[in-house]
This record gives sequence, structure tokens and C-alpha cells, in this order.
Amino acid sequence: MKFSLIVLIVLSFFISVNVAAENPAANDTTYIFLKEYGLERTKDKNCIKYINKALDDDLLKNEGPKVLVFRPGMYHFYPDGAKTKVYYESNTTDVNPKVCAFLFEDVHNLTIDGRGSTLIFHEQMQPFTFDNCTNIVLKDLSIDWEYPLIAQGEVLKTTKHYIDVAIDFRDTPYRIEDDKLWFDVNRHKRNIWRSTMEFDGEGRYIVPQTGDNGCLGEGWGNYTAATTMPGIVRLYNDFKRLPKQGNFLVFRHATRAHAGIFITESKNVTVKNLNLYHATGLGILAQFSENLTFKAYRAIPNLRKNHYFGGGDDGIQVSNCKGQVTIENCEFAGLMDDPVNVHGTSVQVQKIVSPTQVQCSFMHHQSVGMTWGHKGDKVSFIENEKMNSLGTGEVLEFETIDTKNFILTFSTPIPTELEVGDALENLTWSPDLTVTYNHFRNCRARGLLVSTPGKVVIENNVFESSGSAILISGDANGWFESGAVNDVLIQNNTFSDLCNTSPYQFCEAIISVYPIIPQLDESTPAFHKNIRIINNQFHPFDYPVLFARSVDGISFQNNQLTRSYNFKPYHNREYTFSFEYCKNVKIEGNELSDDVLGKNILLKQTPNSDLELDHPEYLNVKGY
Repeated sequence: MKFSLIVLIVLSFFISVNVAAENPAANDTTYIFLKEYGLERTKDKNCIKYINKALDDDLLKNEGPKVLVFRPGMYHFYPDGAKTKVYYESNTTDVNPKVCAFLFEDVHNLTIDGRGSTLIFHEQMQPFTFDNCTNIVLKDLSIDWEYPLIAQGEVLKTTKHYIDVAIDFRDTPYRIEDDKLWFDVNRHKRNIWRSTMEFDGEGRYIVPQTGDNGCLGEGWGNYTAATTMPGIVRLYNDFKRLPKQGNFLVFRHATRAHAGIFITESKNVTVKNLNLYHATGLGILAQFSENLTFKAYRAIPNLRKNHYFGGGDDGIQVSNCKGQVTIENCEFAGLMDDPVNVHGTSVQVQKIVSPTQVQCSFMHHQSVGMTWGHKGDKVSFIENEKMNSLGTGEVLEFETIDTKNFILTFSTPIPTELEVGDALENLTWSPDLTVTYNHFRNCRARGLLVSTPGKVVIENNVFESSGSAILISGDANGWFESGAVNDVLIQNNTFSDLCNTSPYQFCEAIISVYPIIPQLDESTPAFHKNIRIINNQFHPFDYPVLFARSVDGISFQNNQLTRSYNFKPYHNREYTFSFEYCKNVKIEGNELSDDVLGKNILLKQTPNSDLELDHPEYLNVKGY
């Protein structure tokens, strides 16, 4: 009898625990189980309608804490039936409306718990959109495409007149029409092959000295294609450069139309423990949002499919945000562009409307239509030629004319020196940035782009980017990505010999500080300030380690440089350190192996008196 009573008590305990786990209504958190809306794990069924039921439920509008729960499994999503909305997304092609699988509008205090699920998307779609949301956590899931909008092929044979490539039709359906290679998007649309990258078959890195110069050489587009047998495509052309047999070519063909995760006008958003294996544009795009955290986010290739391309163009792009942005324990590999890019958007003055009003334009075609100014925002007026500030003002009103043009009204008169062609920078939407314990593996361009006047800490990362590991730029003339830095600490990082193995725009060294200033001379105020590079490990195979232009206060201290022989030097900048129009330069306490190339310093319009060097005999200094 006593034994039966004990068994009954134990059974009651486990029943109560299971009930609480399945229906935890005892606390103040609301659990929303997607299976209750009909969500099932099946490839043939479009799960969109079940998601729409959940998103339209009033439970989601509850202001209290909520958890949206997946049952572990694989779920497929097609554009048919998905919610659509017009969004103007930074650095994204204006293709509207956007097709939004999970569209969260005005949702607060929500955790989306994938519980290890895999979400498979089809065609052009935006998996997650957070619009005017606060206190959001997206975690524990993977995102991929059934048929990615990037293709790849293994190089089987190269000759003087053709290349044979094996393409898996089951992974990326393709066809040959009019002697050209096309990739199917759906039954009604196909894209032509537009550009190519070459990845080392074994090391999975971008083949050195290819980059934007093209792995097939000039005139590659004059090829003709033919099928020699199922899955084998022969590309006829006298290619100026031949890829290596056994390497993989990545064929880019899609439009950058959707982000993988889009965060706009939101606050306190966290993405953690999430795998992004593919996206049809930027991996994560956040704009005009505040306080963002990315932990254990991986924009990487799906190795189960033997993919060499990773999750999207940029891994994370933070455009015109504020507060604290933290990127921690993340991994980036095989991306078609930069793993991380944090910047603002400069706009150009088109007309002085009144003493307190200016008409401005977005200048880059992939950055239009955004609400660039908000009441109370602090704006800097930038003289275009020398990129120096003429003063600041406070926004009173933002008025849209069309997607490219708008009028800003200020609370006080604008500087009398401001002219048509000058630029504006929104200082309010400029975040502090912390980047720690991340792995920047081989991607198409740079590793980390930083253009923000906030406090920046970059430490304990591993960089293996094929261009500059870190690029600090800023301009109002080309890309119009604004943000002169004022406080940057780069410490305890490892820069491998894979850094800067290929030429890309602005990649003058492993760390490149390259603002775009049309009229740069001795009278031009320094654009960037206070950059410290301390206690890092560099493994250069080539000459340039640090390039800096127009910086007041840059130090390179207690770093260790050990030469690598894995790749051949190619860069035309044969200086270890280059400083142009800089002030207050300090190089101290560094250890360079005897065989490091150059071991020299170039000072261009940088006085010797502004260089503090602890061992002048150790480094050869050249000035002009």
C-alpha cells in the first residue's frame, strides 16, 4: 500500500511537469504553439497559411511576454499566400512589395523559439520581418532554400578553349538557351549567369588574387555553353584566366531583393543560435532600429549540401541604427559580400529651400525611400569636397517628396556656408558597436566595415577575409555610407594569412582606413580620430599591414607580425605601414619576424614630427 502511494505521487509529479511544459499558463508568459494552428512538417505543403493564422491571432498583440513555439522539424514556405508589404531596404534593390513569410508588426515582448527547426524557403522571399517591434528574441532555428538563388559547379576540366563544370541539377535547376547558362527560379522565371567566384575545393577559401578582378578574366561573358552529358556544362571561350581543376565556381544570378531577417524601426532585438545558410539578399538587415544583439548567429554554407556559398550577401548590415549593437560568437563564411557592415547614410543637398529648410536626395540606388530624419534628430552638415562639418542642426520635420527626394526642416537656421552638392549625416542614428569572439572566414570582400562615430570595440576575433579584414571608410561621394569614427579599439584579434589575398575596392592593407575625400590636402581637417590597434596577431604574406588616411590619433602597439609563405605577394603597395595626411601616429612595442616584407613606413603629407616610433632603426621611414 505504501509503495503504491509513492508510485502515485511520482506519477502525479511527472504529469504536472509535462502539463506545465506544454501549457505553462501558471506564469505570466503566454505560449503560442504553432502546431495548434495546423503547422505540420511536410515538404509538399505550403506552411504560410498556418503562420498567417498565428500572426493574425490577438494573442500576438498581447503586451505581456509571449513565446511562439515551433515543434522541432522541417517546414517549407512558398510565396503563394504570403503577406506582402512595401519596404525600402538599405543597400537592397527596390523590388516591391516584399514577400514576407513571418511579418511581425507592432509586436512586443516576443520570443520566437525554433527549438532546432529548419525553415526551407522557395523563390524570392523575406523569411523574417520585424516592423516597429520591441523586446524580440529570435532563436534556435535554421534558414535555408530548397533551390538557392546562387549556384555552384565543380571544375572538371580546363583547356585553352573551354571549361567543363559539373552542376547538380537537383540543387540548382539550370538550362541552356541561346548558348547561355540560365538558372530556374520558378516555372515562369529564370536568371542568367551574371558573375563568378572561385573557391578552393579543399580549403573552401576564395582563390587568392581573383576577387573582383574576376576568376575567369576579362571578356568571360563572351562564352557559349553546351551540355556534353547530364549535369556537365561545357563553357567555350578563350578565357583569360582558367580556374583550377577540383575547385568550385559559384555562379551569381539573382537580384538582391530581400533580406533574410529585416529589422526596421524596432528596439531591443536579439538573434541568437541561428543558422542562415542562404538568403536572396543581405543576411540580416537592420535599419533605424535601436539596441541589437547577435549571438551565435552563423551566416555560413550548408555543408550537408556541400555548398561553398554562405548565407546571403552581407552577413549583417546595420544601417542608420542607434544604441548598442553587439555581435558576439558569430561565424561568417562564403558570403557574396562583407560579413559585417555598420554605417549611416549620407544624403546630398539639392536645394536650399529657406533659411531652415533643405531639399535632399538619396544618392545610391539601393538606399532610397527611408524615413531618414525624425523630429529631434541631430544632423551634421558636411562640406562635400573636404568632408568637414559646417555645424549641426536639430530636425523639426521630415517631409517626403518621392522615394528619392525629401525636405528637412530644422529648428534653427542652417549654416550659411552650406551649398548644393554638400551632404548631411544623421548623428543620432549612430550606434556604439562591440564585436567580440567572432570568426570572419573567407567571404567575397572585406571582413568588418565600420563607419560610426559611436564607441567601437573589436576584440578576440579571428579574421580570414579575402579582402581587408577591417575597413574604416566613410564618404558622401560614392557609396554615401557615412560615419567618421571617433573611438575605435582593435585588440587581441588574429589576422590570418588569408586576409587581403584578393584585390577589392579600398583594400590597401589588412587594416585599411580609407575615407573618400575629394579634396585632401594639408588644410583638410582629419576625418577619423582615435584608432588604437593593440596586442593583435598578424600573419601577413604580403607587404601592407596597416593603411590610414586622414586620421588624427592612430596607434599600432604591442602587436606581433609573423610572415606567412602560403601565398605569393601581389599588392602594389610595398609598405608595411602607410599613413597619408595623418596626425599623432604612434608605432611602439611591436614584434616583427625578421622576414616580414618591407618593415617600413610610408609617410605621405604626414610630418615626421607626428610619428612616435620607439625603434627608429628597426623600421625604414620614407616621407613625401
